[in-house]
Amino acid sequence: MKAPHDCTVSLSEIVAARLRLNGAITRTPCVESAALSELTGARIFCKQEYLQRTGSFKERGARNALALLTPEQAAHGVIAASAGNHALGLSWHGRALGIPVTVVMPRFAPLVKLARCRQFGATVVLHGDTFDEARSEATRLAEEKKLTYVHPFDDPRVIAGQGTLAFEILEQVPDAEAIIVPVGGGGLLAGVATVLQALKPDLQIIGVEPANAACFAAGMAKGEPTRISTKYTLADGLAVAEVGKNTLAIASPLVHRMVMVGEEELALAMLRLAEMDKCVIEGAGAAGLAAFLGGHLPDLVGRRVVVLLTGGNIDPLAHSRVIERGLAADGRIYRFDVLLSDRPGGLAHLSALLATAGANVTEIVHNRTFSGPDLSRVHVLCTIETRDREHIAEVQQRLAENGVEIVAPGHSMLPR
Repeated sequence: MKAPHDCTVSLSEIVAARLRLNGAITRTPCVESAALSELTGARIFCKQEYLQRTGSFKERGARNALALLTPEQAAHGVIAASAGNHALGLSWHGRALGIPVTVVMPRFAPLVKLARCRQFGATVVLHGDTFDEARSEATRLAEEKKLTYVHPFDDPRVIAGQGTLAFEILEQVPDAEAIIVPVGGGGLLAGVATVLQALKPDLQIIGVEPANAACFAAGMAKGEPTRISTKYTLADGLAVAEVGKNTLAIASPLVHRMVMVGEEELALAMLRLAEMDKCVIEGAGAAGLAAFLGGHLPDLVGRRVVVLLTGGNIDPLAHSRVIERGLAADGRIYRFDVLLSDRPGGLAHLSALLATAGANVTEIVHNRTFSGPDLSRVHVLCTIETRDREHIAEVQQRLAENGVEIVAPGHSMLPR
């Protein structure tokens, strides 16, 4: 059975949700980051939702939706289509409340999240190659087995649960002047904006989406939910093809503006959070800081800004790859291709030049076979550690002055 749709969520409903969640949800810190404040020029306060038990804010909406089930609905159980944080939140709190939870995931779902959902007692069904196929199967199973479908963002009960986060922010940073909210389907934005508009209407509410999946901005432009074609994004938790009907109706009149961030900016934000604040944040959770690093929020310099770090669920191997890409985007890893004389000492000459330029060589690939028709020369693909982009320019100049030709422009930046 699907939850009824209603295009309003009142402040009183979110107040009731907060009472309902008391003791069941972690009241996460919202602390000022000296390092990020110095980096951005704003006074940055980080709301650390990644410290929830399952690693994201999604627990709030999941718990509220489960707590509002009728006894009959609770006995039958709930179902959701999710490959991520919504599934984890439902699974954890379903076990705590004794409510059976079924989660339908696409076959490509991360194994770590699949295993954790099962660990929390959920029944996991793998179906389809896309999220839409998983959602269709979840809808079918809901009807067949009389399960209550809990939408990850467009359910009023979920929106009310997510909105409880705003009360904590108002208590923790009462003089905040702006809040940066990552936006996927819009459930968090709708809930938070409802509270802030009612209790602190002068506070700027800014939504951030990945440029590769900007469904909320598309919906605002058309005045109705609009399906878009999403591309791969590091902020996979925000990669939604169509904003919710309810979330758009609630949030679009309340949000002051939307910002879109690129993949370079997301990678840099994840790197900065790991380096400066010593926290592992997934791409979706880093979107707010990415908006600062991309230069999209110059008007907030000097102002008190709350950045929502919404989640930290990322596979360690994936995180290490992102950090490397962030280092490349930061000009701290540089890869280039040069042509050298294929004679003894050629490679040593290159290494000596790089050493005198202060660059550390991490990898060299020496290729004779595909170096072209000139058999006296060889291609060398070299990866080095550098300080920044200015240092890369110094390395390039040093090589050019000594007759070493760079035949490929290198990859110090992420591809756009």
